[in-house]
Amino acid sequence: MSPPPEETREARHRRLWESDHRHLWHPFTQMQDWLLEEPVVIDSADGVYLVDTLGNRYLDGCSSLWCNVHGHRVPEVDRAVAEQLGRVAHTTLLGLASTASIECAEELVRVAPPNLTRVFFSDAGSTAAEIALKMAYQHFQLRGEPDRKEFVAIHGGYHGDTIGSVSIGGIDLFHRIFKPLLFPVHQAPQPYCYRCPLGRTWPGCETACAAEVERVFESHPGRIAALVVEPVMQGADGMIAQPPGYLRRMRETCDRHGALLVCDEVATGFGRTGTMFAVEQERVLPDIMTVAKGLTAGYLPLAATLTTERIFESFLGPFESRKTFFHGHTYTGNPLACAAAVANLRLFRERRVVEGLAAKADLLARELAPLASHPRVGEVRQRGLMVGIELVRDRATKEEYPYEARAGHQVTLEARRRGAILRPLGSVVVLMPPLGMAADELCELARITRESIDAAVARLG
Repeated sequence: MSPPPEETREARHRRLWESDHRHLWHPFTQMQDWLLEEPVVIDSADGVYLVDTLGNRYLDGCSSLWCNVHGHRVPEVDRAVAEQLGRVAHTTLLGLASTASIECAEELVRVAPPNLTRVFFSDAGSTAAEIALKMAYQHFQLRGEPDRKEFVAIHGGYHGDTIGSVSIGGIDLFHRIFKPLLFPVHQAPQPYCYRCPLGRTWPGCETACAAEVERVFESHPGRIAALVVEPVMQGADGMIAQPPGYLRRMRETCDRHGALLVCDEVATGFGRTGTMFAVEQERVLPDIMTVAKGLTAGYLPLAATLTTERIFESFLGPFESRKTFFHGHTYTGNPLACAAAVANLRLFRERRVVEGLAAKADLLARELAPLASHPRVGEVRQRGLMVGIELVRDRATKEEYPYEARAGHQVTLEARRRGAILRPLGSVVVLMPPLGMAADELCELARITRESIDAAVARLG
């Protein structure tokens, strides 16, 4: 009996995307629309390029959802994961220690703000945020301040999709429907200078949005456990860049009122804003910091919640005191993920990645500069290699495109035709290339972005 004929590339592609349509439910995706489209099916990768099942190559302009760092198939990270696989793939941290998790914690503390000395591992940004909330709450309960049960968050913030992380989130489109499930949080105005919710103009406003955070604390004396903030750039709400000094004001406000400052560096950490962590840009030391995404260079799910020694000590006591932090995950400190993270962090050092980011950020800014006067671009917001390009129907009035126009999505479709993967956030086009992207590749990504915007808005009118 002869073997079946070899499947053609086109036949394989069709089989896969039809199977996708039968079985998969994609995140943040209107599936009715998805089922009407033939998807790009990523099959492999090469450096900063993704390759689909038809052999088409695309610049990975969004770092595979903001997590890829050095590119794909990095030999040093590949080798570290393979070597760890040769020892043990997974073992628990409940009642046991593990070599990989210890080494990962050492490397992480080495690059973290100097006051953060304790590492609690989990598997995603959402879980890292949940842990931060529970730690902050329990810290004050154990310290004899039982009234500190409340949290302050910034409107437009995004900290994940679990119930606790959604409670401190502030993106109405994502979170409104779940409101009955959430615990109450004090929401402060968003530091969105282009569309200021207070109707003010920076710098003449003297950062009035920061003063509003102060007022929240003043109106709830002795009741705030923590303020949760994405430092420097609010990512998921459209790359909203905070005005200079805003984060420093948040630190000072927490200090005056005896609350903890929780900095969510899931998106901004590991070089994205030009420094290893965004808090460094205003010399802020958070009490708790959450990280994920770039921690493993985009290889495997791993997150961490870092805290000060003082917070850690709140949980110390004899067994019968029950001061234990009763929280954990099956894959906490997974050795494969920790091995990838160790290799990633060592590459940061060996390749002097952070030191080279300023030149790359300047190059990208220059290449995107023509968009600053584009009639359908309201604002280009950039911090390091995090970029948000806000599309508008009318530049003079800041009139937005209607939701149903899917303006950002139209740009991403044009970019795919030209060989790049971008990610829209409503009418904001996001660029967050891998830190390892070379100068010529950054120029190519910027060119594709400019051309894609031109083509999309010409069709939208």
